Amino acid sequence: MPPQRATLLQVAQRAGVSRSTASFVLTGRHLDMRISEDARQRVLRAAQELDYRPNLMARSLRTKVTKTIALVSDTLASDPYAGRAIHGSLAAAVARGHLLFIGETEGDPVIEEKLISDFLDRQVDAFVYASMFTRHVRLPRQLRDRPVVLLNCLTRAAKPAQHAVIPDESAAGASAAQVLLDAGHRADIFLVGTPTERVFAGRERHAGIKNGLAAGGTRLAGTIQCDWWPDSAYEAVHRALGAGLEPRALICLNDRVAL
Repeated sequence: MPPQRATLLQVAQRAGVSRSTASFVLTGRHLDMRISEDARQRVLRAAQELDYRPNLMARSLRTKVTKTIALVSDTLASDPYAGRAIHGSLAAAVARGHLLFIGETEGDPVIEEKLISDFLDRQVDAFVYASMFTRHVRLPRQLRDRPVVLLNCLTRAAKPAQHAVIPDESAAGASAAQVLLDAGHRADIFLVGTPTERVFAGRERHAGIKNGLAAGGTRLAGTIQCDWWPDSAYEAVHRALGAGLEPRALICLNDRVAL
């Protein structure tokens, strides 16, 4: 059997203080309660000697705070390109003393509803609702009165109640244009990819590219249409060059096209 964990009362008895004094010290409230430095040190030393760890389950029942966050995504967790979003979420949670649960729905609304229900049953404090592709989403009804941050997605609500963290795609497009302008290019600049109003990233990047070039007194000479994938991009550019196109520069709509 595992060794029995030390209790707060045992820490208090070893330190020679009351149970409430030990609790105030171990929860960082010793200054408010005017506990002496000597008593604080005795409590900390006793806790270390007994390898005391607070019962977080009992504390959460008292405070209704579990210090847990659930990240719910469509395919973010299993996509190698999205690792930094997961890593950043984990790092931010750990730095603030929280645990991060991660659940993936694969875009299935039934799985999504069950996942969220399971997390609510575990009394998580808040949610990060994430999307692999930047897009507008309909927030699940279970989350509408919960603390939620949207990651890489938006809602169409006129006054959204949620915070949203999305990439500045327009600025990214303008930066790409500026790199070419700084290199002295003013003509025969072609876009590689197929911008579409339905895809947030493509629409915003395309607008940023056009605005960036316009600020430099020029514009795109044309677009080499292709899917946002290496094979399609290679074949499209190969055909364009074979047909006599002579671009001075290419702007690729995403990293896979650039590859």
